[in-house]
Amino acid sequence: MKNTILLLLAGFSSYAQQVKVSGKVTDTLQNPLAYANILAIPENDNEEVRFAITEYNGSYQLSLSKNQTYNLTVSFLGFTPHTKVLTTTEDNLIQNFVLKENPDQLDEVTINYTPPIVVKKDTITYDVSKFVTGEERKLRDALKKLPGVEVDRAGNVTVQGKKVTKVLVENKTFFTGDSKLAVNNIPADAVDKVEILDNYNEVAMLKGLQDNEDMAMNIKLKEDKKKFTFGDIEAGAGIKDRYLINPNLFYYSPKTNVNFIGDLNNQGIKSFSFRDYLEFEGGFGKLLSDASSYFDLFNSDFARYLNNQDYTANTNQFGALNIRQAINNVTDVSGYIISSNSKTDTESHITNEYLNNEDPYFENRTTTNNFNNFFTIGKLTLNYKPSFEEDFAYNSFIKVTNNDSKGLINTINPIQNNSIASNTDINALNLKQNITYSRKLSKNHTGTLEATYTFQNDKPLTEWLTNQQILQGLIPLEEDELYDILQTKRSSAHSVNAIVKDYWVLNNFNHIYTSVGVNAAFTDFYNQDVQQLSNGTINNFNTAGFGNDFGYDFLNTFVGLEYKFQFGIATFKPMLYTHFYSWQTQQFDEKSNHTKALILPQFTTKIEFNNSEKINFKYSFNARFPGIEQLANNFVLNNFNSVYKGNATLENQLYHTVSLNYHKFSLFRNLNLNLNTNFNKKVEHFKNVTQLQGIEQYSTPVFFDLPEHSWSVNGAISKKINKIRYKLRSNFNYNDFYQILNDDTDLNISKSVSSTVSAETFFKKLPNIDIGYKKDFNAYRSSNVISNFENDNFFAILQYDFLRDFIFKADYAFDSYHNKSNNTKNTFDTANASLFYQLEDSPWGFEINATNLFDMRFKQQNSFNSFLISDSKTFIMPRIIMFKVAYKL
Repeated sequence: MKNTILLLLAGFSSYAQQVKVSGKVTDTLQNPLAYANILAIPENDNEEVRFAITEYNGSYQLSLSKNQTYNLTVSFLGFTPHTKVLTTTEDNLIQNFVLKENPDQLDEVTINYTPPIVVKKDTITYDVSKFVTGEERKLRDALKKLPGVEVDRAGNVTVQGKKVTKVLVENKTFFTGDSKLAVNNIPADAVDKVEILDNYNEVAMLKGLQDNEDMAMNIKLKEDKKKFTFGDIEAGAGIKDRYLINPNLFYYSPKTNVNFIGDLNNQGIKSFSFRDYLEFEGGFGKLLSDASSYFDLFNSDFARYLNNQDYTANTNQFGALNIRQAINNVTDVSGYIISSNSKTDTESHITNEYLNNEDPYFENRTTTNNFNNFFTIGKLTLNYKPSFEEDFAYNSFIKVTNNDSKGLINTINPIQNNSIASNTDINALNLKQNITYSRKLSKNHTGTLEATYTFQNDKPLTEWLTNQQILQGLIPLEEDELYDILQTKRSSAHSVNAIVKDYWVLNNFNHIYTSVGVNAAFTDFYNQDVQQLSNGTINNFNTAGFGNDFGYDFLNTFVGLEYKFQFGIATFKPMLYTHFYSWQTQQFDEKSNHTKALILPQFTTKIEFNNSEKINFKYSFNARFPGIEQLANNFVLNNFNSVYKGNATLENQLYHTVSLNYHKFSLFRNLNLNLNTNFNKKVEHFKNVTQLQGIEQYSTPVFFDLPEHSWSVNGAISKKINKIRYKLRSNFNYNDFYQILNDDTDLNISKSVSSTVSAETFFKKLPNIDIGYKKDFNAYRSSNVISNFENDNFFAILQYDFLRDFIFKADYAFDSYHNKSNNTKNTFDTANASLFYQLEDSPWGFEINATNLFDMRFKQQNSFNSFLISDSKTFIMPRIIMFKVAYKL
């Protein structure tokens, strides 16, 4: 801590040695020039180059060292650059500049420097060489040094407080476009410039028509890398037979791009996470606009395996190949294949407090699992762009998964002590075909067509083994020495979605959009639960109402009308969608047909004060229909302690969503501010009715018309003062919802507040540190029982580039957990460190690193639902020490 304080004091001391040079840049008519570049090159080699970008009103501010001489150059596209020699004193200076229009644009080739940052309306271009030292290894290391750019530890990139949703290399999508693969694998020394493209749209003619908030990052390679093979290979070994092999190979040419990323390790590094999976499915933001798609993915068997973040052992094999070939000037063919095979061991100890009893009812549960997770994902894309006025794309996607697991659950509770072994085997196939076609129909009309066909087939098998009866009264077990329960499931779905849309531009301030679409889904669900007796006979649970053979056909046709108009700095878009629904359910020979029409309005407003200050407001009235397993109205065994039965009479949920977002960014002031609030009100929705006896439960969904609310407010502000960036993040969440438990209906309320304050240094020759403190408060009220939790987290990340050839990295985290309701306290801390050496101009690099330095064995956290509060210890991998060798091509 003492060293940290000294670093911060050094930063303030350095800041105290600065003077401010400020003023305005205008043309000869006194019109302000926004986004003009001011570059200050010091005559003293020990001083740094400084720069600034003018605000929308032409104002700028530079922080320069006292008593130094600088060559100032002010430039703006279409104007003659202005140069001036400036010597600072002890006082702040005001310096205005007037630029003359350049009648001959070709004269600009005489400029003998490249501005470090060039800002246009929707594009920021960074000259990476102006910010890096040459010691950066991966793209992420270079990006962290660009003003306004932040990279978190997972590899997610935000620029001006907005997340980058797509990554391009030389204007072509890199693999899936997810930032993680790019920033963690592309060598830093291959990058020339980084372009940030706001409101990015792959179809250029639709920019300004579609309300696209996406932000893309385009990596421009150095000239000697544009037709070149480059990359690196890393290999490592450690104690207790630890190993790592990580090749990253890239070939780029004007017509052919080939990228290969591989990873083989048993040190707990997971190459593909659930967040990555969401990006493959369209991205988190897109999925949230369709809540049913997101929750279906989140609860899928495939996602359940990817969500494991902490484990006691992990072996990971990962390979990704991406190829893009330009057939001619208007046609591109690209494809990727990603394959992963991982073996994971997990262990957790959980204390469950059940809230349905007047007296406390506790269960201690220990769960161990061994997972084998294999998947292959492939995609083939054809892009045809004969002109600006026409665009066609075809995508073919396939996902094959095979997951199996073996688990053991030990439960100790007041009713019984029991051990349950489980075996699971899941095979799944997913196919998707998609076409998009856009065409400029006339000067004022643009038309688009998008159609998708999807086929999904899941076949999970699950077996539970125990020597004591479970779910007594819920499943018809026969007496046996060993109870062997086998469940077979099959789920298949064909779906077709198509939408045709016309964009009618009346003038620059008024647009009318009309759309016609159809969504059709044909799904089947089958399950059978049986007991395999020791004498070889089968006890089929169908006699007790188990077993489904359920069909669900759903058709949604809709017509939409949108009116987009601009008034001053505000853009408004009211929307009205009329939906006609029809659906049919069939359980064995019992059929049921339904129809319904709904009008669902939406409304958006965007107020753009300038390019870096915006307000967005969104409202929508939504309908969500049930999934097939919510409708299948025979019993299904969910787990060793849970039985579920669907309800074929369910129709649809209705809910309101409202969001308000404020964003402000100032490169001039090194300030980034984001405020967001989201509100959700369920008007009519599904609610599980649960009967709970001990730890065993039976639940079924019903239609519920009492409103439930959720509200969240979050904000973040960061300010960079000289060499230190300060951040404050805070969020508040509120939820009220009803539980129907053992025939009682109660209103539950949960609240949480979380705040993080941190500081990050950007010294050139001193060690850099990122330190922070996070405080969480959680309160949960159920059946007049109030539970309170608190978490404290302190973290510090250190990086020091020294003696030109060495890079030292270390991180430390301290967590303190407190369940105030039962006065449970726990603390744990984790630390990692690495030392990397690479001689200048040598392709060889060497590294020694250690993870979990303190050899901590578990993490502790809490969770809660409508009738259960859980305190869990999740065990993690032990200390690992590795020696690595890297070779740069």
